[in-house]
Amino acid sequence: MALADRSFARRRLLTTAAAVGGATLLGGTAHAAGTREKAWPDRFPLPAGFQPEGIAIGSAPYAYFGSLADGSVYRASLATGRGSVISQGPGAGHPSVGLKIDGHGRLFVSGGVGGDLRTVDVRTGRIEKTYAVGGSFVNDVILTPRAAWFTDSFAPRLYRLALDRHGRPGAVTTVPLGGDWQQGPDFTANGIERTPDGSALLVVNVFVGGGTLMRVEPATGAASAVDLGGALLPNGDGLLLLGRTLYVVQQQQNAIDVFRLNAAGTRGRAITRITDPRFRIPTTAAAWGDRLYLPNARFDVEPTPDTEYDAVAVPQV
Repeated sequence: MALADRSFARRRLLTTAAAVGGATLLGGTAHAAGTREKAWPDRFPLPAGFQPEGIAIGSAPYAYFGSLADGSVYRASLATGRGSVISQGPGAGHPSVGLKIDGHGRLFVSGGVGGDLRTVDVRTGRIEKTYAVGGSFVNDVILTPRAAWFTDSFAPRLYRLALDRHGRPGAVTTVPLGGDWQQGPDFTANGIERTPDGSALLVVNVFVGGGTLMRVEPATGAASAVDLGGALLPNGDGLLLLGRTLYVVQQQQNAIDVFRLNAAGTRGRAITRITDPRFRIPTTAAAWGDRLYLPNARFDVEPTPDTEYDAVAVPQV
């Protein structure tokens, strides 16, 4: 789809955001799957005209979806598939793109063309704070113990929102991207994750080499290409790391490419590709039990207030 004539060929994924101490970056949280989860729906509707893009799942079986239309947040029960809008967005021109949720009931939201970052209290639906960063397209977000990191798809930089030891947000700083990073003439950075050992960040660059995964040093912004054995990420969007397994949503290809990374995140090998006839340009992924949940963004159709959207679940590798 297009917003302000720009492609939303984006990010990512998502993972649970609960962490404790240390200097390492945040890891995803796995949830044990039981018999009852097997009967939970593997496809459920989202509101008509909602234009979903990001998804987040925390420590309870609920998925949160952001709207590209007006920035609202919709919460759905994974057990029933039913849900409701729990936070009204700022309105047109202020979408909710990438999402992550922490262990305190706080959503971290990428504001896309609105050029901002937001935090939302999911218990009340209240937008706690909006940080205007002047970004041209604030795309995706990942949480670490001491910061929330955001990508900008049209500028070679990351935004770092500091977190104190209680997870409370502080000041925003900008980290320029350098090293092997090359900024394309249009959309470049997409999804963001962290390396398995927590020492660095992983960012999709859809411009370099026809689509590359970059390893970024948080302190300096220096980027280096991850060796994926020749695999390309031309439509790489959301990233989801579970252990050393990295899921890369390749939205226009209606596929999830799966890689096994080394601990430092400097190398990876392709394991498999997940496809499903229910995929209608999925963008991001989040995990619960032994499933991955993805919103279908349907970027191949012109959105209207009546356009139908849904979320689907597929087994993890």
